[in-house]
Amino acid sequence: MQKHLFIASTGGHLAQLVRLSGAMDASPDSLWMTFDSPQSHSLLDGRRVEYVPYVSPRDVAGVLRTQRITNRILRCEGFDVAVSTGAGIALGAFPMARRHGIPRTYIESVSRIDGPSLTGQLLYVSRLADMFTQHPSWATGRWREHPSVLTQFVPVAKEPPRAPLRLFVTLGTIRPYRFDSLVNAVLATGLAGPETVWQLGETSRDDLPGRAVAQLRGAEFVEQAEAADVVITHSGVGTILALFEMGIHPVVVPRRSSRKEHVDDHQAQIARFTRELGIASSREVAELDADTIVEASRLATAPR
Repeated sequence: MQKHLFIASTGGHLAQLVRLSGAMDASPDSLWMTFDSPQSHSLLDGRRVEYVPYVSPRDVAGVLRTQRITNRILRCEGFDVAVSTGAGIALGAFPMARRHGIPRTYIESVSRIDGPSLTGQLLYVSRLADMFTQHPSWATGRWREHPSVLTQFVPVAKEPPRAPLRLFVTLGTIRPYRFDSLVNAVLATGLAGPETVWQLGETSRDDLPGRAVAQLRGAEFVEQAEAADVVITHSGVGTILALFEMGIHPVVVPRRSSRKEHVDDHQAQIARFTRELGIASSREVAELDADTIVEASRLATAPR
């Protein structure tokens, strides 16, 4: 077994790395570097973790902070390999890993269907790591193919629930981006009611039926998702992957940079990919309607 230094931002990056790490023969004394959040506490329970300050998109100061923390860690203990799925936290950690002679592996997020992220591009040109993509369509040059975490699931039918439907709407927690357009689209369907649960992240609202919270802890997220007839979510790969592992067929709606809901439009790529695989009902905000939500209530997801 090898002692790994696992490096990932919370959200989809961390969810993917946790799933991928199962095939990496990592020793129990391996260390995880990530942000302090309910998701990281839930996914990494019982593992060694170094929590670092949040690194937001395009956050140069945050990258430099991560460099200093990584250097401190590596001066105290050694590792056989460093592995990351992104994002900016990898730009801070990998230069220090190279300085200390630790081999580095970067696996691009499965959400990057059409090409690498900015982090992936910077790591590629700086030759800081061995580079892998989860999409064979752009496995060229030094980018090598890695099995995708999403092709491990297939759609299945389930018994339709009785009306009214119980909805769980989760918008993600990426700061500082709101997602009011999805909230308004769900309200416009007329299906939200007293039993609806909303996990809003940065999208604070006081005009919603049902229960609205900023963020749920991991166990309560699972409880609400499993109790719902339909889960409606932003197109964050961490959330989607967690739902698939629970057997849930979600309604997936991507954030759009044109509405200032994210730094770019990579969520549209993952939404399109899940729709092509048939494992989610993926729609743009303007396409979301009651029929889509009702149809999703009759579907589930299973491991391949």
